Amino acid sequence: MKKAPQQLPFDVRLMNITAAVLFTGCVALLLAALCWWAVRHPVFALGGIRVQGEVTHNSAATLRANVAPQLSGNFFTVDLVATQHAFEAVPWVRQAVVRREFPNRLRVALQEHKAVAFWGEDDGSRLVNSYGEVFDANPGEVEHEGLPHLDGPDGQSAQVLAMYRALAPLFAPLDLAIEELQLTRRGSWQLALDSEAVLELGGGDAGEVMPRVQRFVQTLTQVASRYGRRPDALLAADLRYGDGYAVRLRGVGTVETAPTARR
Repeated sequence: MKKAPQQLPFDVRLMNITAAVLFTGCVALLLAALCWWAVRHPVFALGGIRVQGEVTHNSAATLRANVAPQLSGNFFTVDLVATQHAFEAVPWVRQAVVRREFPNRLRVALQEHKAVAFWGEDDGSRLVNSYGEVFDANPGEVEHEGLPHLDGPDGQSAQVLAMYRALAPLFAPLDLAIEELQLTRRGSWQLALDSEAVLELGGGDAGEVMPRVQRFVQTLTQVASRYGRRPDALLAADLRYGDGYAVRLRGVGTVETAPTARR
């Protein structure tokens, strides 16, 4: 039979444990000293910020000048989340991704807002980007030509933009464009065309509103021609009827039942 391993004396085991504890403590102290050295050493002080991505409305130099004074710490201690928020607070910046670049730099990838419409009041400082998000900007930096004006309750900008994108192509065959689209607090849609005509579309989502608009667009030319008018003579229309619409033309006022569209 094999003999059981002989147990070390207590004092020997105590010495081994003490040695292990001392060794671990020394390693921990060494690591702490290295960390302290790294935090304090000038080579790791932030030496620059490299800006990449979309900088159409803000130059990289301007961005660095605006954000750098808000940063504190060095390469290891700078708060990346706070740095991200500082960049995203700059006008026209939608998103910033901040990473460290060893040994002493930050790299920032930016995405700017792409304005597709004005939003709300007519001062031009609030816009809607391509994601349906509202943001603030200097009106002097906005390309006004071709941008529609959208409006609606707070938090509904994405829904209003989606409706605009669904409706705008429907008016192209009439050579008309949507200049304004509003979702009222009661959930009703109203729009104004570039011909200054105003349309009441009624309530509902795109699946409910679009058939009414399609019926109107497909029959407006025929209705207007009965009175010797073209579609651009339209002044106002009410599409909230179940099987037709009310229309007002320059010099003419009538209520028409839309003919059935041929397929």
